[in-house]
Amino acid sequence: MPHGEGHTHLDASSGDRRVSLAIWANALLTVAQIIGGLLSGSLALIADALHNFSDMASLVIAFAARKIARRPADAAMTFGYGRIEIVAALINYTTLILIGVYLLYEGGMRLINPPQVAGWTVVILGGVALVIDTLTAFLTWSMQKGSVNIRALFLHNLSDALASVAVIVGGTLILLYDLRWVDPAITIGIALYILYLAATEIGGPIRTLMLGSPPDMDGDAVVRTLRETEGVQDVHHVHLWQMQEHDAALDCHVILTDQGWRSIEAVKAAIKHRLSEQFAISHSTLEFERPDHAHQGARLFGHEKGDLSSRL
Repeated sequence: MPHGEGHTHLDASSGDRRVSLAIWANALLTVAQIIGGLLSGSLALIADALHNFSDMASLVIAFAARKIARRPADAAMTFGYGRIEIVAALINYTTLILIGVYLLYEGGMRLINPPQVAGWTVVILGGVALVIDTLTAFLTWSMQKGSVNIRALFLHNLSDALASVAVIVGGTLILLYDLRWVDPAITIGIALYILYLAATEIGGPIRTLMLGSPPDMDGDAVVRTLRETEGVQDVHHVHLWQMQEHDAALDCHVILTDQGWRSIEAVKAAIKHRLSEQFAISHSTLEFERPDHAHQGARLFGHEKGDLSSRL
C-alpha cells in the first residue's frame, strides 16, 4: 500500500471541538480523582488521576499542535509547520514513560506496607472515570487513524479506561476481602501497561524527526524503479524522508543516458509519475548528471560528509 493511503480525516473544526470536550472532561475527572484518592488513601486512584492529568496535558499540547500545523510554509519554516504534531506526539509518549516509572516506584513501596483504603470511594470514582475515559477514547478514535499526534492521545485514553476497570476491580476486592495489597499491585500493573504502550509507539515519532525513510517504504524498491525508468543510467545520493506524517519525499542524483539527456523533461516527468503512483512520494527533487560528468564512487544512499554537490 502506498504511504499515507487509507486514512480517515475529520474536518478541522469538528476535530477541534472533540479535543476541547475531551480536555474539559479530563480536567474535571483529574480533580475528582485526586481528591478521592487522598481521602480514600488509594494509590491506584491517584495513579489513575495522574494518568488522566497527563491526558489533559497531552490534549492541550495536541490541540495547540493542530492549530500550529495548519500554518502555511514561510521563510522561517519552508516545509511548513506540520511536524509540530510529531513533536507533540513525542512529548506525550515521553510523559507516559515518566509517569509509568513514577507509579512503578510508588506501587512497589506501598506493596511492602499496604495502607488502609476506602473501597467504596475507589469503586465510585473508578466508575465515573471509566465513563469519562470511554467517552474521550471514543472522541479521539476516529481522529487517530490519520495522525500520530492524535493516536498518542487515543492510546492515553484507552489505557486510562483499562486502568479505571482495574481500579474498580481493586476497590471491589478491598470491600469484599480487605485485600489491601491489591491497590498497589494494580498500580504496578497500570504502570507496566503505560510503559508498554509508550515503548511500542514512541519509535515512530523518533524515526520521523530523525529524517528516517517512511517505515512502510522499501528504499531498494524505489531505487529499482528509478533505475528501470527509460533514459536513466543510474542513481546515487538517494535521500528518503517524511516532511510530515503522511508526506513522503525524495531527493537524489540521476545519471542519464545520452538519449535521456536529450529528452530530460520527459524523463523527469516519468520519474515523478512513477514515484507518485507506486510510492505516494509527493515531493521529489532530482539533480541530473550527464554520463561523462557523473560523480564517481558516490554512495547510493545518503551523501559523503563535506560533499557540496549533494547539497546543491
